[in-house]
Amino acid sequence: MDRRSLIKNAGIAGVLAAAAAPAVHAQQAVRWRLASSFPKSLDTIFGSAEKFAQTVKALSGGKFEVSLHAAGELMPAFGVVDALENSTIEMAQTAPYYFTGKNSIFAFGCAVPFGLTARQMDAWMEHGNGRKLFDAFCANYNIKSYSAGNTGTQMGGWYRKEMKSVADLKGLKMRLGGGLFGEAMAKLGVVSQNMPAGDVYQALEKGTLDATEFVGPHDDQKLGFNKVAPYYYYPGWWEGGAELEFFVNAKAYAALSPEFKEIVDVATRVAARDMTAKYDAFNPIAIKKLVADKTQLKAFPKDVMDAGFKASMEVFAEHEAKSPEFKKIHQDMRSFQRDQLLWERFSELRYNQYMTSVKL
Repeated sequence: MDRRSLIKNAGIAGVLAAAAAPAVHAQQAVRWRLASSFPKSLDTIFGSAEKFAQTVKALSGGKFEVSLHAAGELMPAFGVVDALENSTIEMAQTAPYYFTGKNSIFAFGCAVPFGLTARQMDAWMEHGNGRKLFDAFCANYNIKSYSAGNTGTQMGGWYRKEMKSVADLKGLKMRLGGGLFGEAMAKLGVVSQNMPAGDVYQALEKGTLDATEFVGPHDDQKLGFNKVAPYYYYPGWWEGGAELEFFVNAKAYAALSPEFKEIVDVATRVAARDMTAKYDAFNPIAIKKLVADKTQLKAFPKDVMDAGFKASMEVFAEHEAKSPEFKKIHQDMRSFQRDQLLWERFSELRYNQYMTSVKL
């Protein structure tokens, strides 16, 4: 393998894997299929899968290639876990909380109400107990997990009517991405509906939906939600930092050579960092455009936040009572979160509060 070419194509990942180049040359060619739960139009999320495949190919000198398939091409958006469990595909890119219908623990691989921010999630997963606990759970589904990137704290969604108090949530027909948030919102009277992002615009336009949440300004603008729902609320208290995941078929991973396993490990890190950086770079640009197009930005009233917190804690308590495994993971996450919040009182929080109060 030409090392200058490798470094040019894969950046820092190339440097990390350069030593493996002679061994990679001797490998048999490997071809994987990756099914995403997202459309190609989402350059942030689907772009993470693209970055992963590009990096794998570069680091392996073309010996290891991953073909990418957007939602609906190989299977429905929410069919990827079944496909991995049955070894129909080698890999998927998805939001784990889409699969809480199978088991509520899936939510911890993505986001839970009043959960971790992007940096906190990285810390818990990679240097706390998060990845170890989540992978032990995913083993039941023939899956090994990796971060595919994080959206950061999301927006609270698009509404056809103004939400002046918690009473306005009663009877609201809302598209929810999945996870424990839907259960918490049901306690507040919301009628939750889970559907792929591509179907939401038409449902809002026809009035079969009153509201939707998705991600944040960059992605939401691409989907055009501002044209059919003028009120844009914040913050998305159910997704303080939503992590997208690469799910890898455990048998396919085990069959890889040590060198190719390392390439998968490195390529996921490159892709995850790229996705999170894109969101931080692109969201400020998009929110200015949305406001210029008459989007009405609104903070959730305090009674909505308080009611959401109370309902969420009730949901967690109910799941803990039913599942010792859920309780173990949830309590570990909250213990980690408490330490993170303590530290941020003296670091990010104070710094950002000051910086948003001065004129640059």
